[in-house]
Amino acid sequence: MSKSPFFKNIRFPNVFILLIIVFISCALLICINFFTIKILSANRAYVHGESHYSKGQKDAVRYLIMYLFTKDTNQWKLFSQELKVPQGDGIARRSLLKYGDSEIARKGFLTGRNHKDDLDDIVWLFVNFKDVSFLAKAIHEWGQGDELIAKLSTLGQQVDGQIKQNLLTPASQQKFLNEISTISDKLTINERNFLNTLGEGTRKIKSLLIITNIFFILIIVISVCTYYSIMVKRLLISKKEIEEKNENLIHVNHELDRFVYSASHDLRSPITSLKGLIEITQLEDDIQQVRDYLTLMHKSLIRQDQFIVDIIDYSKNKRKQVIIEPVSLKEIFDESISQLMHIENANKIKFTKELLIDTIQSDDLRLRIIISNLLSNAIKYADINKEEMFISIKTYTEEGYDKIEITDNGIGIKDEFKNNIFEMYFGTNKNKGSGLGLYIVKEAVENIKGSISVFSENTIGSKFIVAIPNYHGN
Repeated sequence: MSKSPFFKNIRFPNVFILLIIVFISCALLICINFFTIKILSANRAYVHGESHYSKGQKDAVRYLIMYLFTKDTNQWKLFSQELKVPQGDGIARRSLLKYGDSEIARKGFLTGRNHKDDLDDIVWLFVNFKDVSFLAKAIHEWGQGDELIAKLSTLGQQVDGQIKQNLLTPASQQKFLNEISTISDKLTINERNFLNTLGEGTRKIKSLLIITNIFFILIIVISVCTYYSIMVKRLLISKKEIEEKNENLIHVNHELDRFVYSASHDLRSPITSLKGLIEITQLEDDIQQVRDYLTLMHKSLIRQDQFIVDIIDYSKNKRKQVIIEPVSLKEIFDESISQLMHIENANKIKFTKELLIDTIQSDDLRLRIIISNLLSNAIKYADINKEEMFISIKTYTEEGYDKIEITDNGIGIKDEFKNNIFEMYFGTNKNKGSGLGLYIVKEAVENIKGSISVFSENTIGSKFIVAIPNYHGN
């Protein structure tokens, strides 16, 4: 069975590559999703931390204003306590920028009321993605917020100093209130920008995650579908090959049954004929008649010998491997003609040869079987009623094939027999052959990837053309 070039090129490594692609795609998909989830988790922790930062700052402002007007030292303590929340985050930011992951940074985040279980994700995101656009922008906003927290702390120190020295006046109260409000308003804008930046980054990550997931899922689906398609096609091809082999096996078994039956009959027939002739000869006193009987015996033995030769050729053609090598057509023709001259009337036939090509690349054994059988048939079926009997042999190259043409002016083939001449044991005259010759010729031609055609007219003659693939350039 012939396979398309695509399926000829499909081998185990190609399928293995598909499996590797699926494995790598799955691994990358898992890694990307893992790190994306880690980034989103860290983003969530930053948003949660910012809420504490913002609340601590606003509470500190509220306590400072109350301290400014009530001069209650408890309000100062509460102010100092709440201000430590954004200050702790500021310490963590500066430490991470300067030293990377450190105990100082982690303590700063804890002071900023971040949950201890979020510290790893917060530090990891900062250290590894601080230069990525959305986080770099958020860190910048964070830094500006820390500067405002420092100003708020300084302003608190000034308020505390004036209250303790009893220097606070209504005018200075209003001045401090205005400055505190300005810093608070700026911090509110700054904190909003920080959250917006993180939100923008989260949305981008989500979009990239969706695109990445779709991309790798498509790769996996396409690879799996391709793998499945290849395996199904292989199974179908294998099934078809098995079916063809089963059909060939059935055909071979049928052919073998027929061959065994016919061979046993054809082998026994000459023996039976010989036994009958010997018995008659033993009773005959006339010398001339005995000679006639001996002639008949000889012909019977010749037929049996030819049948055995055909069986040997059949076996060789079936069993022996095709070997492409240089073969001399002139040598094969000369040897075949010489070996066939014992056939009746062979010496009366004129042989002509026009060998435009001699040495070709093919199988020596099959060419000998083909040429010998075609010449043998041409001799056996010569028309003895014609004034001149001839067999013409030509060799030439045409359309990429080396061609052997054998023409005779014998009795020809009747139209009703032309479609059957290459069948096993088909013969128009069983007295002239076993019926195996042309069947073996066709099998031999097919074994060397060639073809055979026949042109024949009854009483006019026959022409057989064998086309053999041209391997001269290989």
